[in-house]
Amino acid sequence: MSDEEPTDTEANEAEGVEIPVDTEEGDTEAGGGARERLEEEADRARSEFDSRVVDILSWVLDTETRARIYVQLRKAPWSTSEEVAEGTGLYPSTVREALAELYDEGVVDRRKRESEGAGNNPYEYTAIAPSDLVGNVVGRVQDELNTLFNLDSHLEESEPTSEPTSQPVSIEVSSEDEEDEEGEEENVEGEEEDVEGEEENVEGEEEDEEGKEER
Repeated sequence: MSDEEPTDTEANEAEGVEIPVDTEEGDTEAGGGARERLEEEADRARSEFDSRVVDILSWVLDTETRARIYVQLRKAPWSTSEEVAEGTGLYPSTVREALAELYDEGVVDRRKRESEGAGNNPYEYTAIAPSDLVGNVVGRVQDELNTLFNLDSHLEESEPTSEPTSQPVSIEVSSEDEEDEEGEEENVEGEEEDVEGEEENVEGEEEDEEGKEER
């Protein structure tokens, strides 16, 4: 008869205790849960970003309705008013009225939708690029800031004028393409200066040689 004591595993088996064992199925479920959490975080981040964009555009375009329409047209260019209404959840009549205003202001462009069948082809709309939208707003913002800057001058005048007395605030908007072109022009100018410098060095060396020959 053996005097050895039973191991913990043997004792658990004898007592009918279940021992937890990791399985591939459990690992798969854990991986799926992590993936779902990442997707939820990404969705929340996109939602928060969209909300911030709409807040900014609401200031630029005056109303949240116009801002939402602009964002929808950037997501889905050349959409009809019905498609914009479906994408934004706004009333079709509200969308049609806002699109007419935005078109008159040059914020959106429109064209007739081509269709092979007979019938009334609706307008489809697209929004101008954000850089163009910013360019349209800059002039207005610049005038307002200059008016604020010259507030004291306006208050001191007996008959205030609508035009600011000075224009200390100047806002410039440049695209990435323009910045690249400016950088290329600067590089070309730098190369030309280097060539001129080399030519001057060559001329200086020739003059030194001529001086030696004369001596």
